[in-house]
Amino acid sequence: MIKKIKNKNEISIEAEKGKSYFQLVWRNFKKNKIAILGGIIILILAILSIFAPFFSPYDPTEAHYDRVYQPPQRIYFFDENGRFSLTPFTYNLKLDIDPVTYSRRYKEDTSKKYYIKLFVKGWNYNIFGITCNLHLFGVEKGGVIHLFGTDLYGRDLLSRILFGGRISLSIAFLGAFLTIILGSIIGVISGYYGGVIDLIIQRIIEVLQSFPQLPLWMALSAAVPKEWSSLDVFIIMIFIFSLLSWPMLAREIRGKILAYREQDFITAIKEMGGSDLRIIFKHLLPNCLSHIIVVLTISIPQFILMESTLSFLGLGIQPPLISWGLLVQGAQKLETLGQHPWIIIPCIFIVFSVLGFNFLGDGLRDAADPYSSRKV
Repeated sequence: MIKKIKNKNEISIEAEKGKSYFQLVWRNFKKNKIAILGGIIILILAILSIFAPFFSPYDPTEAHYDRVYQPPQRIYFFDENGRFSLTPFTYNLKLDIDPVTYSRRYKEDTSKKYYIKLFVKGWNYNIFGITCNLHLFGVEKGGVIHLFGTDLYGRDLLSRILFGGRISLSIAFLGAFLTIILGSIIGVISGYYGGVIDLIIQRIIEVLQSFPQLPLWMALSAAVPKEWSSLDVFIIMIFIFSLLSWPMLAREIRGKILAYREQDFITAIKEMGGSDLRIIFKHLLPNCLSHIIVVLTISIPQFILMESTLSFLGLGIQPPLISWGLLVQGAQKLETLGQHPWIIIPCIFIVFSVLGFNFLGDGLRDAADPYSSRKV
């Protein structure tokens, strides 16, 4: 008897038997190195933001007027005489006046080294209800370390960036989740019930989508009363972003529901007396879950850019809260940017966060179809 030799396609199909949908998605996702890189970037930024007090060498709100616009300090392993040190060190910067231009400048004071140490005690902070003063790194007493330099008030830029990530990422995550909830529920209702309900919802969506988004964000943000606290502004920004971002998702979900509601399994559930709520939340929404997750990861970078744009223009987050967009606001003047280029460093974190979420979102979108990579 001659045995039939199976081709690679048949072997792949047999290997997929017995695996759940999420197992197949995870299998495809692991093959996408760019998506994994995006996930790692997001994880690092999230850890830095959550544990910002631990990673911050200084209180982000504490001003030091003797260190105004101090440039980033260098880390050395060799001193001016070429002697090697296993422990990295830095030099303090002394303020000087240029005799020709009379401009402020900083020079390294190489008369004393200040060694960088790990797990040092510094300013007190509260995290998860626990008061602590332990920080990842610092320098010996008498020395200072500003790896990213300082701002207009002599505040440590690295510490402010880490704390700013809390606000920027929180707005992005919370806004995206609220968008997903609104868009999914409204999209399901529109697609499942149809008729007059669908007609009204679609007209509302068309009206919202007819407005240019940036001017509308600016108008709504500018309408926030000036006497509101920074926390109130933070909350209202989340709602503004969410209320203007759900229409596109609602239409996408509606299209999927229109296809699913005519399937035989939905008809069978109705014949068995299944309620609308059971059909929507137990059968229709779960079938759209992969698409919702992909939209979530793609929406988050859009929210980060929204917040950064409005805060940069002075219409978003207000002090004493800190966000990446608010930090970049100091670079509005070209003269300031030319003299103190390190104040643009927060933009690097914005770029990496947006790239990380885009990489992850693209990977999830490809992995959401487990059979897309299998050759036919």
